[in-house]
Amino acid sequence: MEWWEILLLVLGIIVVVFAILYFVGRKLQGKANDQQSVINQNKMTTSILVIDKKKQKVKDSNLPKMVQDQIPKYIRFRKLPMVKAKIGPKITTLLCDDKVFKELPVKKMVKVDLAGMYIVGMKGYKK
Repeated sequence: MEWWEILLLVLGIIVVVFAILYFVGRKLQGKANDQQSVINQNKMTTSILVIDKKKQKVKDSNLPKMVQDQIPKYIRFRKLPMVKAKIGPKITTLLCDDKVFKELPVKKMVKVDLAGMYIVGMKGYKK
């Protein structure tokens, strides 16, 4: 084989790999956009009292068994931001967005946007 044949073969493989990554990335971006639109449709503003916040694994948290089963397998072994909060008379464990988790104050009443058991955003709190 000549050196230019090897070069063409390597360039061809690189082009095929980039094409595959492009189409897979487009598909994953479409799924992420769909999930974000569902979250935006289902979110509601609620006042909560934040009792505690920490990053922990799903199996170590107080989440119901049904919720633990719905979490994808590749996320189950990661530490996720969890917030223990009092919503009305009930104390629950909620999942939280990373950006909100950093700003969320402990032992304070805060208005948050909830989508099911997921804290999407925070409103009405000034430092």
